[in-house]
Amino acid sequence: MDRTEPRLITSVERGVATAVIANPAKRNAMTPAMWRSLPELLERLAADPAVRVLVLTGSGGTFCAGADISTLRESAATAQGLAVAAEEALAAFPRPTLAVVRGYCVGGGSQLAAACDLRFAEEGASFGVTPAKLGIVYPASSTRRLVALLGPATTKHLLFSGELIGTERALRTGLVDEVLPPGGLEQRVEEYAAVLASRSQLTQAAAKEFAAGRTDRDAHWAAEAHGSADTAEGVAAFLERRAPRFTYTTASTR
Repeated sequence: MDRTEPRLITSVERGVATAVIANPAKRNAMTPAMWRSLPELLERLAADPAVRVLVLTGSGGTFCAGADISTLRESAATAQGLAVAAEEALAAFPRPTLAVVRGYCVGGGSQLAAACDLRFAEEGASFGVTPAKLGIVYPASSTRRLVALLGPATTKHLLFSGELIGTERALRTGLVDEVLPPGGLEQRVEEYAAVLASRSQLTQAAAKEFAAGRTDRDAHWAAEAHGSADTAEGVAAFLERRAPRFTYTTASTR
């Protein structure tokens, strides 16, 4: 049995931060300490202007099998509160987030994946939201996020039954955005993350807020655009047929 201490591992390379859920002895189940550490980790990454994209994945051949069930004996409410806080921190991360899923993405794992902006999965991955198997009330905020992503019917199917679905249905219902064959996921993620890192953070940050329903932020983003050089740079790069060098960063506005 792998007795590696459960933890979150992070690295940053060429503007892409990668956070790895690592608890291989329990299929990367999230312990209370891991739930607690995620918002702190995200805060550090958000303050780093070198980070332009966040990739969340699991170690080995699985994403995350959910919360460590053994901890629920102590206090299910406390464990759920920690999970919701981590989920909300991930959803609020100011730059593009991409969940990269292999193997199981279940319970709290699906909670984390749904909080990301996009989800890429390897063929053969399994998804499920399983509180009905434990007699747990799924959080209202998490349920609303699933409804916004999947619609009411698919959300009810997942929550009512706790059944797992494969990548074909996950793609069809909008739970994942792309499905890649074994061996193709890593290259696709690397290429796509590089594309995201090259684009304007001004555009991306505003789009994240507007897509989340923050229509009250029009004036804020109009002011940010007015004070940014990104628009001029983007137009100049297009006319000069070169890659743009965008300088706006959300880290400077926090």
